[in-house]
Amino acid sequence: MKSNLTFDKAFNDLTKLVDQIEDDKIQIDTLSDKVKEANDLIKFCETKLRTIETETTRLRK
Repeated sequence: MKSNLTFDKAFNDLTKLVDQIEDDKIQIDTLSDKVKEANDLIKFCETKLRTIETETTRLRK
């Protein structure tokens, strides 16, 4: 995963990947790679959101 990846970039890339995965024309040989990349982006976004949630909760106290 890129070290300078932002949430917005990851989310946009994920959206594009989902569109590609859902396309009936996707080649089966590339499907696995696309799913793995999408999974990595999902994990990145989840981690980022959890971090933000933790920080904002801490700041509200």
